[in-house]
Amino acid sequence: MVDIPQDETQLEQRLTEPTGATVSAARAFGGDLLILGAGGKMGPSLAVLARRSLQAAGLPHRVVCVSRFSAPLTADQLRAAGVEVIAADLLAPGALEALPDAPNVIYLAGMKFGSTGAEPLTWMLNAFLPGLVARRFAHARVVALSTGNVYPFVPVISGGATEQTPPAPRGEYAMSCLARERMFQHAALAWGARVTLIRLNYANDLRYGVLRDIAERVLAGEPVDLSMGAVNVIWQGDANNVILQCLPLCASPARILNVTGPETVSVRWLAEQFGALFGRAPVFVGQEGPDALLSNAAECCRLFGYPRVTLTQMIEWTAGWVQQGGRSLGKPTHFETRDGKY
Repeated sequence: MVDIPQDETQLEQRLTEPTGATVSAARAFGGDLLILGAGGKMGPSLAVLARRSLQAAGLPHRVVCVSRFSAPLTADQLRAAGVEVIAADLLAPGALEALPDAPNVIYLAGMKFGSTGAEPLTWMLNAFLPGLVARRFAHARVVALSTGNVYPFVPVISGGATEQTPPAPRGEYAMSCLARERMFQHAALAWGARVTLIRLNYANDLRYGVLRDIAERVLAGEPVDLSMGAVNVIWQGDANNVILQCLPLCASPARILNVTGPETVSVRWLAEQFGALFGRAPVFVGQEGPDALLSNAAECCRLFGYPRVTLTQMIEWTAGWVQQGGRSLGKPTHFETRDGKY
């Protein structure tokens, strides 16, 4: 295992390194970038990546992050990187109207884990709030994060659901995510908003992700559930570069894009790879079925090329990070879930 990030400073440096294509995309922004719901797993590194991209392009545009920022350290780190921070509850009356205008908006706000048992709040965050945002920023280019969960399960040998696969969400979380998409699609059709909907699954940082989940279980000798026998994974840094490059491509009607890695990856194989690196045989529970929640990334690769960080690199980095006691966000993906309840 080589070139493993040794600490979070090195990890963040890699997560926020722009590609030449991202710097070129930044030159087309034509103004400031507003990131809504920026305090989660992807938002902080996305914001710093955007700031670095604009700096590399020699542009003065601002990157403004909006979130409740319940962890003040996150806001402080963003400010130190040159990102502007606004602490706000986007559901509060008048909150959206008080935000600055910007020609570019990335929408990250949403709720997944804990949605079972909190269905009303889930729909407020995943459906009602996007409708408000779509109306407030109908003049802007909007990249809105969605999820591959809106797709039906497809045969493992199919290559994954494509952007033309009709949605068939399973469970209220996935239904509310499709509702989020419909809000932004309506804004594009009715008000001329330019939109890209990103159906993402699964982004991986060494502190969270499917790979982290599997590595932890293998190292601890805990069983790896094979109920969802195959997954897609992508390095978070690559996913964030694609998100920024999608801003100049926003269109009306809304564009839909699957963002994930190009491989359909066996969960059993992943556990065996970690087992070889850790020197211990993985323990399994359950059995692979003929179908899984999978997305086809062919269009994403056509537009933006293959990810810079390969699957093998992600596996090796994750194994090294877990072995050296690297920090976890404590947010398991529950990738094995088949009933849509999170």
